[in-house]
Amino acid sequence: MTTTEKLSRYVLPTYGRFSIAPIRGEGVWLWDSSGARYLDFCCGIAVCALGQSHPRLTAALSHQAGLLLHCSNLYEIPQQADLAELIVERCVSLPGKMFFSNSGAEANDGLIKLARRFGLATPNKNGDARYEIITFTKSFHGRTLGSMAATGQDKIKEGFSPLLPGFVHVPYNDALAVKEAINHNTAAVLLEPIQGEGGVHVAEPDFLLAVKRLCEDHDLLFLLDEVQCGFGRSGNMMGWRSIVPAIEPDAISWAKGMGGGFPIGGFWVSDRLLGDDTTPLSSVLGPGSHGSTYGGNPFACTASHAVLTEILDHHLPANAAEREQQIRREIASWNHPAITQIRGLGLMLGIGLRTELLNAPDGTSPAIHLCTKLMANGLLVPPAGPDTIRFLPPLNLSHEEADHGLSILRATLDELA
Repeated sequence: MTTTEKLSRYVLPTYGRFSIAPIRGEGVWLWDSSGARYLDFCCGIAVCALGQSHPRLTAALSHQAGLLLHCSNLYEIPQQADLAELIVERCVSLPGKMFFSNSGAEANDGLIKLARRFGLATPNKNGDARYEIITFTKSFHGRTLGSMAATGQDKIKEGFSPLLPGFVHVPYNDALAVKEAINHNTAAVLLEPIQGEGGVHVAEPDFLLAVKRLCEDHDLLFLLDEVQCGFGRSGNMMGWRSIVPAIEPDAISWAKGMGGGFPIGGFWVSDRLLGDDTTPLSSVLGPGSHGSTYGGNPFACTASHAVLTEILDHHLPANAAEREQQIRREIASWNHPAITQIRGLGLMLGIGLRTELLNAPDGTSPAIHLCTKLMANGLLVPPAGPDTIRFLPPLNLSHEEADHGLSILRATLDELA
């Protein structure tokens, strides 16, 4: 029985899969079960920040596997303490505390719970707990019931009503819409500095500054979802600092590239004081309020520490920014009729498509049609909606590897358009 047949028989059909079965990887390259080699500009959708089989990550995991894979959060975990220190001191560089989960959706559920607890600690004028969170159209925060309700895309919510209440969706990059949506029940604003699944849209600097001011004026939490854009992918360790370095969030969620391929997520909460000037925000989720069986275990934290240390030690955010400029310059020089624009920052780039030129068959989106053709030509990229493909290669991508991927893209577009 083939892999395709086994998946069809034994696995729920929740994914639309491309017909490739990777079995081995090295750096930016993947090999499938037939022996074909692919340049991987998908990286598990921005997960494999160092590419495949990176020596530092492989060595760290091999060593830790012989010591201790898991222990309960009922006990002290040194690897968790070390990772939290690294993130707070060298990545966020603001006073705060960490919680570790297993995925981005879990991390965003943690932010939702934080907002609810904050709203309880800082009620409205009637004495009622505030609970509403303003999020944005085209956002994506996950597929749990909480993170799905926060997401501003109706297509992922179909068939799951009633949804968790308490979310108001407004247009992205529209500060006036945020202002008009604030009411006596509002507790927080949650946004992606760079929207990934929604088509790779970057928050405008004035928008971020205006939302931060609104949060300060109305005593709201300013929450950032950096699950896809965080830890170097945007050209800075923190995605928001690639846009407006000076602002300070109240909490941030991460996952994806955080573990380089090993499942781990987490969120940071600021130590800033609440209105009474005695209670830190980071204390509102106390003992018993939140937890995870696997989150922050020794193996996961060892993986993440190795990945983030490699990113920091080798200045990979700067490399991401350099490769972005290389990619932008090269594509601009083509003046290709099938490309409308490039959106994004660093190595989180969305390439907009003039869909009518791609001759996609009926029932197939132009972006998926192009992804399929690129795969046949040796380049793996994911779509982001019907008219956008994404470049999400490893942060240590070389100049030559970027050139090779671009040459495949151009040849494939010429073939289709």
